[in-house]
Amino acid sequence: MPGVRIKEGESFESALKRFKKQCEKAGILSEVRKREHYDKPSVKKKKKAIAARKRALKRTKRREY
Repeated sequence: MPGVRIKEGESFESALKRFKKQCEKAGILSEVRKREHYDKPSVKKKKKAIAARKRALKRTKRREY
């Protein structure tokens, strides 16, 4: 869990900036977005398959170019 102590003479804005950076590194926002709603396992599997198909298409297009 990220935490920031404001240093002597440090502005609130810079402390907030450090806190946001720590949250980003810890992956908190992405985790919150992922848990916003429940996805059934079948939906997760389908999304994963679609993403794999897109990656494969992208790879073949790069090779042809």
